Amino acid sequence: MARTRVRIPSLLALTAVTLALVTGCGNNSDSTGDGKNDSASSPAASGAPMAGKKPVVVVTTTWEGAFAKAAGAEDVKVIVPQSVHHAPDYDPKPSDLAAVAKADFVLYAPFEPYAAKIKEAAGSKAKLVEVNLDNHPDKVKAEVDKLGGLFGTTDAATTWKTGFDAEYGKLNKDLQAAWPAGKSPNVVTQVFTAWAAKLAGATTVGTYGPEAVTPAQLAELSAKKPALVLDNAHMSTGTVLPDSGAKQIKIVNYPGEDLDLLPVYRNAAAELKKAMSTS
Repeated sequence: MARTRVRIPSLLALTAVTLALVTGCGNNSDSTGDGKNDSASSPAASGAPMAGKKPVVVVTTTWEGAFAKAAGAEDVKVIVPQSVHHAPDYDPKPSDLAAVAKADFVLYAPFEPYAAKIKEAAGSKAKLVEVNLDNHPDKVKAEVDKLGGLFGTTDAATTWKTGFDAEYGKLNKDLQAAWPAGKSPNVVTQVFTAWAAKLAGATTVGTYGPEAVTPAQLAELSAKKPALVLDNAHMSTGTVLPDSGAKQIKIVNYPGEDLDLLPVYRNAAAELKKAMSTS
């Protein structure tokens, strides 16, 4: 997600406020009295699987949190409240830094540049893990596999993927049965909602964003005569193709506070099915 606004000065100011807290946690100091830094030999810091130990995972948003839960993590702390519409604009609080200081892993996305600053400010021993936030099924399963390996929860990750494949296949079949006149609908999709077009088995005839559609793009995309426009609920730029006759659907990427990824697909399927039934 391009053009994010990051308030680095306010975050750096928090470093001084939380310095005493972090020092007290002893993450960068010798806790055994042998003069060695314990964090350097921790499984998380070295990237070794957390075999025999349930990892403490801190995530920036519920999206990363859902990936972590799918991979088998049970102790997951979300930093950015779900009420924050655009996560990269969030200003971390001292309590966020305190949570990071106790984590084994911190999960973030590359469009959330404050994540690295959170770990740096907190002096955490945690391993910082970049997550590819994309609800395309292949990418989701690849990330769950990766995280399961890091957490030492491969079996749980495999079990989740089996359930995911079954649910995804059911939704895809149901949506294809709802195609208007039995034909795959033409859609225009925002770059971060292309996964929903795949879920529906739709034919993507154009993409836009994350910036607003320019007049030239408007003419080009309208000429494709799409039946549907799949807009990103978290980065909406308003009506994308006015006067084109296309029905615009808001697609939600972020899971709820239960960190369950499957309802994201169910909700998208419900919106798509509703729109196709009235096309």
